[in-house]
Amino acid sequence: MTDFQSVKTIIFDYDGTLHDSSRIYIPAFLKAYDFLIKSGQAEEKSWSEESITKWLGYSKKQMWQEFMPALDAEYQEQASKIIGQTMQQKIDNDEAVLYPHAIETLKYLKEQGYTLLFLSNCSIDYMEMHAEKFNLKKYFSKLYCTEQYDFKKSKKEIVQLIRENYKKDFLVIGDRFQDIEVAELEHTYSIGCTYGYGRESELEQSDVTINDIRELTEYL
Repeated sequence: MTDFQSVKTIIFDYDGTLHDSSRIYIPAFLKAYDFLIKSGQAEEKSWSEESITKWLGYSKKQMWQEFMPALDAEYQEQASKIIGQTMQQKIDNDEAVLYPHAIETLKYLKEQGYTLLFLSNCSIDYMEMHAEKFNLKKYFSKLYCTEQYDFKKSKKEIVQLIRENYKKDFLVIGDRFQDIEVAELEHTYSIGCTYGYGRESELEQSDVTINDIRELTEYL
């Protein structure tokens, strides 16, 4: 079993790790896709939940590059705006939901003396809305997102930039390959969350996988 005793700083992904984001993302995605159909930019299609949630964890730029790379940038921007606004409305309507025991696990880890950092491929507005809704700043020493870096840097690159500000060793916890690859950095471990939106293959390089966020208390 991997020994995490040297870990001082824990970096958490958000969507698919702490936040059950399918609740607000799926209807937002479908609304944006309907806009593209009506605009003559996409064909009608039936979507499974898995085919939609596979984009969770991607930055906006990455998502469009892989989803509809030929779509005109103007339509990409309009569709992205629909997704963002719809998700914000649902957050305001209290439709956003954290995974069971997420907050109590954060509370436990903070009480154990770990420095907790938030790192998400999301916008600043999205991050701040969730921080306010769930009082996340009570647990996280700092919140980071890719929009703060103009969506041009990966999570791994961001951690490389900020790591000198925090005590090593580091542990990154997430459900996608974008999280697990952070552990390629020196003095960094990873825990993959199988209950999120990543495929099993994305978590193969993680030191440990968990099926429930409460399992973190068994390792830390």
